[in-house]
Formats: sequence, C-alpha cells, structure tokens
Amino acid sequence: MSNPLIYVITFLAYSSLAIYFWRAQSAGNVETLNRGMIGHALLVPLSLHAYLLGGNLFGGGSLNLGLVNALSLILWLTMAVYWVARFFYSIASLQTLVLPLAAVGALLPALFPTAHPATNNLPLLLEAHIFVAMLAYSLFITAVLHASLMSLVEKHLHRAAPLQVLKNLPPLLTMEILLFRIIGSGFILLTLTLASGIIFSDQLFGRPLQFNHKILFGFISWFVFLVLLLGHYYKGWRGRTAVRWTVSGFIFLLLAYLGTQFVLEVLLHR
Repeated sequence: MSNPLIYVITFLAYSSLAIYFWRAQSAGNVETLNRGMIGHALLVPLSLHAYLLGGNLFGGGSLNLGLVNALSLILWLTMAVYWVARFFYSIASLQTLVLPLAAVGALLPALFPTAHPATNNLPLLLEAHIFVAMLAYSLFITAVLHASLMSLVEKHLHRAAPLQVLKNLPPLLTMEILLFRIIGSGFILLTLTLASGIIFSDQLFGRPLQFNHKILFGFISWFVFLVLLLGHYYKGWRGRTAVRWTVSGFIFLLLAYLGTQFVLEVLLHR
C-alpha cells in the first residue's frame, strides 16, 4: 500500500471517528460508545499514523524532526494520551475535540514534505532525548486544551443555554484532576529533557552546553510549571489562575523549539 493512500485512509479514519463522536455527543451517549468498540477503533488511525511517522522521522536512516514532522508527532502523542486516559476518566467529549486536530496532523507531512533531514546519524541517546522532549510537548499541549476547555466550562456554567459542545464534558473537578496529573507528568519529562541536555551535552550535541534562547525559554517554562504545581498543591490554585499559568508556561515551551523551527524553515527556508 502506497504512502499517499495510507495518508488518505488515516485522515478519513480520524475524520470519520470525529464525526461519529460529535453526533454521539449531541445524542448524549458518546461516553458509552467510547467505552466500547468505537473507542477501540481509534487504534486503527493511531496505528496508521504511527506507521507514517516512523517513515517520516526515520526514513533513510536519519532523524528528520522538522517543523511539520514535529507537529504531526506531537498531535499523535496527544491523541494517544487521550486514548489511554479514557480507561481512567470520562473524557470522550474531549476526544471529540482533539480528533479533528489529529486528522490534520496526520496529513501535514504529505502536504508539506521536508526536503532534507533535520539531523543525520544521531546516537541513540540523542534520539531518546528528542523523543522525551516531544512527549513533554504533547502532554503540555493536552494540558493547554484542558485548561482552555475548563475556562470555557467555567464561563458558561451558569448560563441558561450553554454551548452544545460543553454540555457533555466531564465535571470541572474531574477535568482539574486530570489537568494537574498531565502537567505533573509533563513536568517530569521536561525536567528529564533539560537535565539530560545539561549532563550529557557533550555526548548529545558534541560540545559543552551553550546558553542560548532555547535553553532560556526551556528553563523559564520549567520554572512556570514548577510554580504552578507548587501553587496548586500548597495554595490551592485552580480555575483561571491555573489556566493562565498553564498557557504562559506552554508559550515559553513553544518558543523554545517550534518557534525556532518556524523561523528557520518557514521564514529563512533553512
């Protein structure tokens, strides 16, 4: 089966599930369906997306982590996190909102192929370092989606006619518990990413650690999430305060990598 056909099938599979979930949400039975075969059906586009990512990231023996591939990987990991979380939380309505993003993410490398590998002949340690960093990005993207939805739910909580998309979302307390567990997991991975970059700089990058904007934004993001977690557990921070800190930390994290890649690949064509 050719890659163009797999791209189309993956996009259609994600999109079909998104439509099915949306209709089920309108009917009020999306959570029941998500616990059954429909929820397991998500493994089909996830597996196809993973196959495509493998070819895009490691094709030709080189790790190609350009902007488009990085975005596709992050969206796949985000969807995978939601699929695992469904076994522990009632989050079918959240999956409904993420599925269209995953469909677009699967199609991005086909629409905007990277001409040259971003990196060549990388050691296993560096590939692991990059993968952990991308997993951290994915978790924080999920956290930002969560925080944004929590903000919308809180804003429309007392309205007589809330938005249709918000009617079947989990209770705010459930969403808050999941939010901080995602942030906590992402914080651990971000800590591992920064620590490994510092400790193994020579082995990873072939040179001693150099202080640059990536390091600066990475540590600012790490500090923001640290303050948020401490504020939540010791001061009871929640609601809009948690949302603001989550979005702020993610913006700095975004600037640390994806902002740089956008400038290099899109603006400077490197």
